Amino acid sequence: MIQGRLPAVAAVICALSVALGAYASHVASARDQKHLAIAAIFAFANGLALIVISPRDSRLATISKSCLLAGIILFSGSLAGAGLFSTPTGAAPMGGSLLILGWLLAAADYWRKP
Repeated sequence: MIQGRLPAVAAVICALSVALGAYASHVASARDQKHLAIAAIFAFANGLALIVISPRDSRLATISKSCLLAGIILFSGSLAGAGLFSTPTGAAPMGGSLLILGWLLAAADYWRKP
């Protein structure tokens, strides 16, 4: 994983999510706004989470961060693709599952070692 660069990658994800939200609000058709807005919200929130947990260095934290990053790409990417290019959202459920798993693993890591 890109462990040392994760905060920078997460910050770029947050920046892109702001741009995506602006596009959804000002340019996208009403039909696409929902997908784009949800993609932006989830990418921003989980990007911030990656920045917060990036210093954690346990094995469990590393798996959590990997799940969150993959989840953002699959969930938000799938919804953004649908809103921008009319592609199917088939990857969104897997991405959402990875986000849930990432959060649960982060909770377990913090529980084990605050």
